Amino acid sequence: MKQKFKNLIALSLLPQIFLVKWIGTNPEIIEKYYSKGLYPIISGFWRALLGWIPFSIGDILYALLIIIAIRYLIVNRKQIGKKPLWFLRDIVMVASVAYFSFHILWGFNYYREPLAKTLQLNEQHSQQDLVDFVDRLVAKTNEAQFQLTKDTTKMVEIPYSKKEIFKITIDGYQSLEKQLPLFSYKSPSIKKSLFSTPLTYMGYGGYLNPFTNEAQANGRIPNFRFPIISGHEIGHQLGYSAENETNFIGYLVTVKNEDPYFKYAAYAYALSYCLSDLAYRDRELFDNAYSQLNAGVIKNYKEVTDFWKAHENPMEPIFKSIYSSFLKANNQSKGIRSYNAVVSLLVNYYQDKPL
Repeated sequence: MKQKFKNLIALSLLPQIFLVKWIGTNPEIIEKYYSKGLYPIISGFWRALLGWIPFSIGDILYALLIIIAIRYLIVNRKQIGKKPLWFLRDIVMVASVAYFSFHILWGFNYYREPLAKTLQLNEQHSQQDLVDFVDRLVAKTNEAQFQLTKDTTKMVEIPYSKKEIFKITIDGYQSLEKQLPLFSYKSPSIKKSLFSTPLTYMGYGGYLNPFTNEAQANGRIPNFRFPIISGHEIGHQLGYSAENETNFIGYLVTVKNEDPYFKYAAYAYALSYCLSDLAYRDRELFDNAYSQLNAGVIKNYKEVTDFWKAHENPMEPIFKSIYSSFLKANNQSKGIRSYNAVVSLLVNYYQDKPL
């Protein structure tokens, strides 16, 4: 590749960043022309092309890129030492191409209109609203747990394989679409990540590959949490980038499912976030709500807690800090804490609806 052309691509990074940030100040334009216009065409194409393949093409591409990068450094180490500015230029050039591809294929969704606005929901909730919602969730979670086990002290074990959970999740989206057409999901492409073990040690439940539009779920996650993870990652495929929104979508598609195990997983999931918010606001209220949970529900929570504790390592906080910075750079000001903002969506959505 000619040096002038490389220079041009590298220099285009800065104006790209300014352009993206400027366009991002007009979420209504992003919503109309990208999230509901161009993106569904792009994502539909990639899902139809790759969704039928049982393993992750995106994971393989990432692995190949890592290998190529390492080989490049080894083969060109002397040249890099002699011309470090050229090497720096090449890095910026690759970053420029990646930045452009990322935003065209998926990234502009970070700047779309909030889901709360689309669903006409308030963005805040009072403590009393939260307490009332937690009471309802506790009752529903306990009821679902007992229905499945006939024993308040017994942990629920979801008896499905990960592949079966994917299928039931996809069926759930067909049901959800009838009530909320904006969550229509065609040409499924949800897979277990080939990097499930590294994802576990990094503390992640899954991710969407923005370049191949494959939803990647961490195959090592306990089944109790796996339905939500699957629904969450498909939510990203549908063009919802904010983590609180995909948490909410993951809950909705799981709870709307006819399968009783999925309903239980959804209730328990929503309750865990709401209890966390309640503990932050008033520890006494939290203790009172938590004391009302069936012992079997608490055992399921412990199952997930023990899973993550077993994989704690010094690098995990670093990976999460990097991801938090990535989210902040992409229009999610709360960073990784944005996951917790799902509580307001849940509380306000169910103000006038039965659970």
